[in-house]
Amino acid sequence: MDDERRGIDGERELEREETSWQPIPPAETKQEKKRRSGFWMGLLGGIIGGLIVWLVVMFASDSTTNEVQVNKPSNLTETQHSQVPMDISTEITDVVDDVASAVVGITNIQTVQDFWSARTSVQEAGSGSGVLYKKDGDKAYIVTNHHVVENSEQLEVSFDDGTKVEGKLIGSDLWTDLAVVEIDSKHVDTVVEFGDSDALKRGESVIAIGNPLGLGFAGSVTVGVISGKDRSIPMDLNKDGIIDWQADVLQTDAAINPGNSGGALINMAGQLIGINSMKISQETVEGIGLAIPINIALPIIEHLEETGQVNRPTMGVSLLDLQQIPSQQQQQTLNLPEDVTEGVVVTEIMPNSPALAAGVKKYDTIVQLDEEKVTDMVALRKYLYNKKEIGDQLKLKVYRDGKPVELEMVLKDGNTF
Repeated sequence: MDDERRGIDGERELEREETSWQPIPPAETKQEKKRRSGFWMGLLGGIIGGLIVWLVVMFASDSTTNEVQVNKPSNLTETQHSQVPMDISTEITDVVDDVASAVVGITNIQTVQDFWSARTSVQEAGSGSGVLYKKDGDKAYIVTNHHVVENSEQLEVSFDDGTKVEGKLIGSDLWTDLAVVEIDSKHVDTVVEFGDSDALKRGESVIAIGNPLGLGFAGSVTVGVISGKDRSIPMDLNKDGIIDWQADVLQTDAAINPGNSGGALINMAGQLIGINSMKISQETVEGIGLAIPINIALPIIEHLEETGQVNRPTMGVSLLDLQQIPSQQQQQTLNLPEDVTEGVVVTEIMPNSPALAAGVKKYDTIVQLDEEKVTDMVALRKYLYNKKEIGDQLKLKVYRDGKPVELEMVLKDGNTF
């Protein structure tokens, strides 16, 4: 029994010895200690570096946030957007700033009779534009178009700031479509400077300023270029279907609409180089605006300002284009040679006129003035009005009863006979 227990105890003791025994690890080398030490140092350095970067980013972000909060208006909500005002100036804006106040609106006021009640009332018959070009003491002068002021009983001038004053018509000229209006200079601060329309180049930039479609669009600015110079536009002045005149104009693609008439065409030096006059209005036409060159307008303006009218030389006759006469009458009544197909026919001679004194007869066909060939009434008028003065001598070549006749006359003012 005792032996058996000792055997069992011995086995248990042996098991405890076997269980408690562990192999002894070999001693750690210096190289392994150095490697393990380096690993922990690297890990610690990475942690410290990352912490520093995080602190720097947080500090920068905090500074930016604080700066925005300082500059942000106190009343700006989260849904509002801040606006930064910018002063953007160009050559065009500078020119407009300088001259816009010299462009005015002109309202044509007439007495109108009601068809049903036969009552009369004074009301606006139309409106256009004008350009202040001169200030002299207590008076200032505006150039505009003849058709803007035609048949007016009163004129009202509207300034760029809304001020309105009464205007007085000094004079107007049908042939060049120009007029001069006088106003009190009290409200006038700016007058325009005249340029040289002969010096213009095709493609040169220009600015049109006026009141298209009435005073509701007062001071409208359009920009374009000089599209062409020395354009001749046929004009039917008395609305009888017959061309009376050829207007010499500048062509521009700057938008010119009804109400722009009489307004300013300005070069990039801020000078007036044209008076806006008309627009070719056809469905197939776009961008053709016309203006009276200032070099043509200037002498007319001076005449109107001084005398209220333009005194032109005249022969004192009524004329008809040869091309309007049937060929049968050209042969039988006028007895013209077959090779004479152009010219103007005298239909009436005024009393005490230069034509009467020179011996001009009814049905004389004028084919030449001085050395200038005459093709029609427009060519005759343009030569007479543009090349001759009152008191000048004028040579005529006419056909009378089929034979050429040369005559000479001294031109007079049409108002003197």
